[in-house]
Amino acid sequence: LGGQSFQKAKARVRRQVRKMADELLRLYAERASLRKQPLPRPDDDYSTFEASFPYEETRDQALAIDDVMRDLSSERVMDRLICGDVGFGKTEVALRAAFRNALAGRQTALLCPTTVLAQQHYLTFAGRLEGYPITVHALSRFQSRAEQQETLKGLKSGSVDIVIGTHRLLSKDVTFQRLGLLV
Repeated sequence: LGGQSFQKAKARVRRQVRKMADELLRLYAERASLRKQPLPRPDDDYSTFEASFPYEETRDQALAIDDVMRDLSSERVMDRLICGDVGFGKTEVALRAAFRNALAGRQTALLCPTTVLAQQHYLTFAGRLEGYPITVHALSRFQSRAEQQETLKGLKSGSVDIVIGTHRLLSKDVTFQRLGLLV
């Protein structure tokens, strides 16, 4: 431990940690300076949508929803992580944010780690948003080539408000007209 090679290794690690810290500080300063057009305040349609949630919100879920709604109404770019166990309402938080985003004329992309989860979220979103002027599509291997092409066209033209998919959303052929929210 007292040898020359250990001192060199320590110095190299110290330089790398310093470089990483500098990069993180630069990145966070850059993010803090970004501004966006805030979404309009929640309206009667949002209140009706919120009231249609068939469960009682938990205290933590209500807090997360309030924080996200405040971020959407702010000029600051939202950079938020919502954590919770399965079945504790994270999807509802995303649904409400996507709803407000869509009503403001912006698109939402919900990125899922698996095809099964993407399909599950698609069915949940489509069911909850039924009756509202919001178009929801899925984009994964569960969709036929023709369905995928229709979704891609809709994203580019802006006729698809919310897209839920796997890493397929990160492909080069996926172009949004007015992406406002990535979940």
